[in-house]
Amino acid sequence: MKPCTFFAIFISLLLFADPASAADQYYKCVTNKGTTFSQFPCSEQATEHKLTVSPNVTPSNSNHVKVLNSLEREQIIRNLNAEIRSVKHKLAILSRDRDRAEYSQQQRLNRLMSDDEKRNVSKDIKKQIKVLNKTYAKNTKAINKQLSELEKKLKRYD
Repeated sequence: MKPCTFFAIFISLLLFADPASAADQYYKCVTNKGTTFSQFPCSEQATEHKLTVSPNVTPSNSNHVKVLNSLEREQIIRNLNAEIRSVKHKLAILSRDRDRAEYSQQQRLNRLMSDDEKRNVSKDIKKQIKVLNKTYAKNTKAINKQLSELEKKLKRYD
């Protein structure tokens, strides 16, 4: 065969062979060793399959952005709710501590004392309870302010 003829046959084969269609097919062979998939037939029992691509399957970038924004929003809401629970817990602890301190001050009166001692202790107790209530009010005001700011942030995300 002449080199020109060989070259012409080669070019004609390249023109008629569709490389895109070859990429869209595969062969499935079931053997004793298991199932194999290949670009080329591996035995006489090989079955040819074609790949099909649906144009609607490709997701858009905006969809991913929406999903990520939604997940981030949910995480922010979850974190804010956790922080609100924490702040409410701090308020409960402050209230419990104040009640304990007030109770211990009241118990001082119930001990066996003379009337004069009871009056003096009663004055001191009232003074101590006033101080306790003042610090409790100051602490709860700060925590309530923090709580309201967190609830405002949460409302922005709801």
